[in-house]
Amino acid sequence: MFLKRFILADMFFLRLCAIIITMNDEKTIQSYSHVGDGFCPLLIRPGWQVSQLNDRSDLHADTVCQVERHDVTDEVFLLVKGDAALVVGVEVADGMTLETLRMENGVTYNIPQGVWHTIVTTPGMQVMIVERDNTHVNDVVHRILMEGERAELRAKLSGERF
Repeated sequence: MFLKRFILADMFFLRLCAIIITMNDEKTIQSYSHVGDGFCPLLIRPGWQVSQLNDRSDLHADTVCQVERHDVTDEVFLLVKGDAALVVGVEVADGMTLETLRMENGVTYNIPQGVWHTIVTTPGMQVMIVERDNTHVNDVVHRILMEGERAELRAKLSGERF
């Protein structure tokens, strides 16, 4: 048996996505990792995909400015390394209330379909995401946070390592 290593580069949402694929042959074990910043689908199969999210500077506690929702599917998050927080939003009469949850390594978090959410990242963090294939292409709605909502989010995250 021999080991093959491939490095693939792909543009996904206008970000360079470098994937390292290691195989000892095509019918046994394949391993994937994303070596750059940001979101990168690693393994896409009909009906589902596994992606890796590494730190993104626009998702830091002081820079995050939007939430998203998926109306057709849930989205599953698993913190692999570092520190991150999930944020969920509920629309109310005068805007959106936001709640935060600091993620723990090895815990699986599910965001049900239709729930506004985002993630707050930190340098060196890695999160694995499992979802329906093409979720971030065909099933995503974005909502810009108003300045008061952003201030609320920063206040809730203050005191954390974010």
